[in-house]
Amino acid sequence: MESNWATEHLQVIRTLMERSAVYRRALAPVMTANGVLGTLAAVAGVVARIEAPRQFIGYWMAVALVAAGGSLLLVRRQALKEAEPFWSPPTRRVAQALLPPLGCGFALGLILLTRDGGVAAWVRWLPLLWIALYGCALHAAGFFMPRGMKIFGWGLVLGSSGLGAFSLSVPIDPVLYGHGVMGLFFGLAHLAYGTYLYFTEPRRNET
Repeated sequence: MESNWATEHLQVIRTLMERSAVYRRALAPVMTANGVLGTLAAVAGVVARIEAPRQFIGYWMAVALVAAGGSLLLVRRQALKEAEPFWSPPTRRVAQALLPPLGCGFALGLILLTRDGGVAAWVRWLPLLWIALYGCALHAAGFFMPRGMKIFGWGLVLGSSGLGAFSLSVPIDPVLYGHGVMGLFFGLAHLAYGTYLYFTEPRRNET
């Protein structure tokens, strides 16, 4: 049993190395699409003044679900284009790495969404916690993907932590702050990384 597990693990590592260019091509549209969605959602949230705690939480959880569904569709399309199986052993490894931090963030949102009181105090910190957990998820997935994913994950963790420390010393507008945090990290940061991937992606005749 242990020998079979080691053999499968080595095969997954070998497959990931061989398909790194394919995964990099899949990441560019995913990051860009999520960046556009996050930026537009932040602007819409401010314009619509979605500021009640439960409205804010429900709104951004819905945005996250749309982003997850869109990402799966884009990855699926890329797999079909490259004649690759969608739910392959490497894909399962990535999903297993992403699931714990993302699951914690989703569960936290659900708990606060269903509470009767004390939710308002969390709204200041919830966006930062979401971003930090998301950064942890990307960092974990980065062990099975291009190196830049781990760096991007670290950037989200450190950026959200630094912004949290800075916000303690300045007055904030709850509407602008919450949506601004999500727009900055979930929107603009994704757009920046997606643009970087597009411009640095090796052409097919170079891979």
